[in-house]
Amino acid sequence: MLVGKQLSQGYGRHTVFRGLDIDVRPGVTGLLGPNGAGKTTLLRTLATVQPPRDGRLTIDGREVRSEAEARTARRQIGFLPQRFGFEPGMRVRDFVRYGAWLRGLPPDGWAPAATTALGHVGLTDEAAKKMGRLSGGMRQRAAIAWAIVGQPRVVLLDEPTVGLDPQQRLRFRDIIAGLTDTTVLLSTHLIDDVDAICDRVVVMHAGEIRFAGPTDELKALDDSSMPGHTPLERAYMSLLPVEERDR
Repeated sequence: MLVGKQLSQGYGRHTVFRGLDIDVRPGVTGLLGPNGAGKTTLLRTLATVQPPRDGRLTIDGREVRSEAEARTARRQIGFLPQRFGFEPGMRVRDFVRYGAWLRGLPPDGWAPAATTALGHVGLTDEAAKKMGRLSGGMRQRAAIAWAIVGQPRVVLLDEPTVGLDPQQRLRFRDIIAGLTDTTVLLSTHLIDDVDAICDRVVVMHAGEIRFAGPTDELKALDDSSMPGHTPLERAYMSLLPVEERDR
């Protein structure tokens, strides 16, 4: 569904990753890695927000080679950055409708698509509230509705559970689990979320992919000598250099 071949990306003279290959399949894939691994830059590249410096990006079998092709691809991509902007005075339903407009849905589809997305995240009763009046958890759910409005085939989420309490994180897991027939790439530091809802895992470090495969295959790398409380945590830590494990 979402394939990158020999991707290179960076900022100015700084290269974040070079020659990176990634294949994101239908289902939920967790993207793990320490700060500075390149996860956010990778998500921005896959979302076509930042064109790759080099390499090939293919979405739903179509290579993205121009800005026109990127605009077409974005209709099938829901991207939620870690820090998303919103107008505090904007009502929740209008915020989600704005996401439908950005995705290129026809005007007569904005309202029903927003209603469906808000129902999916359990915010139907808050549709008329202003964004600035929502709790942190509700605001994050509104942002997820913004990302999934119009039922995009690919959903990219950058640290969507930051600041959520345990109950809100459980609700988030239910929301993601309910995205059937969707390709989801979820960047997070919370390994228990990956263990709970992800079919596959990609582990990045210093712009390189150290592992990509089913979650159970990563668990099979469990090393009792590594720090961590679960097989997945210890397996993840075993893929990182010693200096990262000690942070």
